[in-house]
Amino acid sequence: MSPEKLCRELVDWLKDMVFSSGGRGGIYGLSGGLDSAVVALLCKRAFGADCLALMMPCFGPKTELEHAVLLAEKFAIPYKIVNLEGVFTQLLQALEGEKGQKDPQSMAAVNIKPRLRMTSLYYWSARKHYRVIGTGNKSEILTGYFTKHGDSGVDLEPLGDLLKEEVWTLADYLGVPREITAKKPTAGLWKGQTDEVEMGFSYKELDSCLRGEQTEPALQEKIAALQQASAHKRTMPPIFLRK
Repeated sequence: MSPEKLCRELVDWLKDMVFSSGGRGGIYGLSGGLDSAVVALLCKRAFGADCLALMMPCFGPKTELEHAVLLAEKFAIPYKIVNLEGVFTQLLQALEGEKGQKDPQSMAAVNIKPRLRMTSLYYWSARKHYRVIGTGNKSEILTGYFTKHGDSGVDLEPLGDLLKEEVWTLADYLGVPREITAKKPTAGLWKGQTDEVEMGFSYKELDSCLRGEQTEPALQEKIAALQQASAHKRTMPPIFLRK
């Protein structure tokens, strides 16, 4: 499918899903990364002024916020900055206690960040009667590379059937600035963190495997293990059914 046709269908889908559910527009987290930049431009086309980009810095690289602001101002996207650093620190202290072992880079701690962002998005979603638009892509969803009830806590996932390489293609079509498309993808959860280093393989390798192309057996096994281990993230909680 051409980027032009894909873009048009995604915009139409967003309008239909949001308006048919009673929403007035869309809200999303704008991190300064590739996926959220694409979602921002799709929402701008779908809803015009009735969209809101929420930037929620929490001890991440300063360049991420700079890139988010760059995109929003270049394309006249309404945005709001909500600094979550103080809330994150206070919550971690409350959870661990004054004498507790506080490691702000443990997975238990860093996963608080996307969950705080989810809470912030739904606050403004309720205030404005918007729907929360997710920024997850197919490559990350299928391998569980997201935080349960964090960045997966959304109403709609427009990129959920697009592999990462397809998102890059769409970003180029939409005119996402080179500062965003050329940098290494990162979740921004700690200093120096990048997606590919954390996963242990590149998005190119991941997408090739997910497309069913010939790849190294060791890579196939690793990706299959990630899919199995993260299956619980992609399903609703099991419900006990009375006999």
